[in-house]
Formats: sequence, C-alpha cells, structure tokens
Amino acid sequence: MNQYKDKLKENSLKITQKRMRMIELFLDENRYLSAKDVQELLKEEYPDISYDTIYRNLYTLKDIDVLEQTTLSGEMHYKISCTTHHHHHFICDECGVTRVIHYCPVQKWEDELDDVEIKNHKVELYGLCGECKKART
Repeated sequence: MNQYKDKLKENSLKITQKRMRMIELFLDENRYLSAKDVQELLKEEYPDISYDTIYRNLYTLKDIDVLEQTTLSGEMHYKISCTTHHHHHFICDECGVTRVIHYCPVQKWEDELDDVEIKNHKVELYGLCGECKKART
C-alpha cells in the first residue's frame, strides 16, 4: 500500500481512509468494477458514501495511473493498473475478471503498416470467462 500512498503524495492528493480503502478493494477484487460495484462493496463500511464521491475518486485514481479503465456494457469500469510489464487483457463481459495476454501484436502491425509510427496502444479482448461460459450452458 505504500506505493499507492507515495503516488497520492507525488500528486499532492490527501491520503484519506476512504481513498485507501478503495485502492485496497481494487487490489482484493483484481477485476474491473463499476462505480455501482464499488458503492455496493463499500456500503457496509461506509453506508453514507455518495456516488459522486466514488466517481470523483475513481477519476482521480485513474488520472494518476493507480487505476485503468475500460467500457463494459456501455458503462465505465475500473481496475488496479498493471505497471510491472507490458501486456494486454482478456476481460469477461459478465463478471469483469481479467486474464493477462503476454503476446503483443503491435510489432507485426507496425511491420504491416510500414509507413506509420505507432506511439501508443491498448489491446483488450472481450468475451466470457470459463466460469461464466459454464453458467450459460
């Protein structure tokens, strides 16, 4: 948790109990969560936490690269940022669980598009994880 406290300090942000608990929640869950999910998971500890407070913190934590975001079913979802190495994700549309994809196709694409320079990219694959796929059958 110290690395996240340092990240907050570096960005001149207060280290509040709620903010740290949110980060801890994302570390524990290790999947994409919506603001509603966060509110539901924190309501026992913080019954009066407002949706606006959750959204402001999600945006702030994303802005300083503590969280990353994606869109699932037309709604923003967040997950703890992966910063240890370059990789991509498979994301389950149903439960938000993610799996790391270590192969990066960008070099092949750059070779194919020989007159371009790719400066940044994000590759995400969406579908059903094994558990959600089983539940549907």
